[in-house]
Amino acid sequence: MTEEDRIGIVGAGRMGQAMTRHLIRRGHAVIVQDIDPGALRAARDLGAATVKTPEEVGKACRFVIIAVGYDDEASAVMLDKDGLLESIRPGSIIAVSSTCTPDHVKMLADAAQAKDVDVLDAPICRGQRAANAGTMLTLCGGKADVFERAKPIYSTFSSDVVLLGGVGAGQFGKAMNNFLLWVNGVALIEAGRLSEVYEMDLVKLREALLMSSGASDALKNWENVSFLWALKDMQIVTKMADQAGLSMPVAGAIKELVKDGRRIKQTNPPDWTGRLSTGKKP
Repeated sequence: MTEEDRIGIVGAGRMGQAMTRHLIRRGHAVIVQDIDPGALRAARDLGAATVKTPEEVGKACRFVIIAVGYDDEASAVMLDKDGLLESIRPGSIIAVSSTCTPDHVKMLADAAQAKDVDVLDAPICRGQRAANAGTMLTLCGGKADVFERAKPIYSTFSSDVVLLGGVGAGQFGKAMNNFLLWVNGVALIEAGRLSEVYEMDLVKLREALLMSSGASDALKNWENVSFLWALKDMQIVTKMADQAGLSMPVAGAIKELVKDGRRIKQTNPPDWTGRLSTGKKP
């Protein structure tokens, strides 16, 4: 088997493992790298081969997905000693499915282009449930031909794969998606608290709102809205606003409110789904 037949994944967390599982089910050979031995064991259990460094992934594969967290981690995977760019061959593609700022992924693309390697800006949306089901949304930025090469691969775990523009456009789209998610998430806490004071049946109210203009994906999937990465998401949005010199008071307020949102969701959230009252885990 040649490197053209293999897909590399760097970062075997929840999303990376879901990608690995779907790729293997569709007949792809997958090579995985992660710094966590437990994540590597889980990847092997799924049928993937594992290696110790990103450099080894780059040496073995012509298409590599980066599925680590944010800017610093993505940079380390690509640019550090033993990183992907130490070994990946000209003509290869590195798809960045980390959550980065648009400027950062453009910098990574420039570094890769110097070695005749293309970067596809490819963050993913819709969360863990969609990852498990293989119905994620991938928002892409990059060259049209690179996108076409990547689309069949991303379609193994994404029901929708969209090209928004050049490198950076995918990350910008993800930032706007998350901004609007957290606007809705914070509003659902406030609306839920007010509804509780007025002794409304939140489950019935939710059912009605989902049929009306109050509907949102956050309300539909409330039990999965964790606020875990909300602050980092909003820091990306407000940083871009500052760089553009734009006043975005709603974004600034949401950046502060998600701090309490995470605490509230973990301790005493509004029971929109009725699962707290029935003893089921929210």
